[in-house]
Amino acid sequence: MRLTGLIRIAAVMFSLGTTWLFVQTYFNTGWKVISLRSWLGSSPDLPKTQPPRNKCGNQKSCPENSFAFKVMSGAANVVGPSMCFENTIIMSGVKSNVGRGLNIALVNDINLLLDFLKAIQSGTIVIVASYDDPATKLNDEARTLLTNLGSSHASKLAFRDNWTFVGAKGLKDKSPYEQYLKNEAAKNKYDGWPEVLEMEGCLPKKMD
Repeated sequence: MRLTGLIRIAAVMFSLGTTWLFVQTYFNTGWKVISLRSWLGSSPDLPKTQPPRNKCGNQKSCPENSFAFKVMSGAANVVGPSMCFENTIIMSGVKSNVGRGLNIALVNDINLLLDFLKAIQSGTIVIVASYDDPATKLNDEARTLLTNLGSSHASKLAFRDNWTFVGAKGLKDKSPYEQYLKNEAAKNKYDGWPEVLEMEGCLPKKMD
């Protein structure tokens, strides 16, 4: 009985194989996959178009009466900060124009920083990103000048704090474009440094 069953199965398999070969040979039948959506009469899938890239790679586009910006602080003392303004990278580690401290410009002397801050003309937009340690060389006068640009945190910057800031000379109120992260061993992401700060947005062309 078992032998008879095996013979029947073999016969069925042979019949199916012969039929498949016959169909492929004489009718040249090809197979294609048909999606359920097209089979039901729905419109075919259209190729997805990439959304337009905003200036500085920001998530949102800026209106015509504003400037697009993105500023990132440095990562510990390894990766330098970066600044983008109106789709132009003005400072980054790749451009090799960043240094440890406050990257308003490459300054290593408090007197140069004071001269730089004092020379800023009214209405000038100032972008700042910290790298490694922003506070060691700051004195009270420098902190006051930065506060006058609209900063709320310049007065309390401490060793290895992270800070990003966008302000302007002659700003009447405090700038809404500022991030501050205190260096705290229990909360630091890196060994001895807080995590990276990233800030983006649209600056009005006239800040007052």
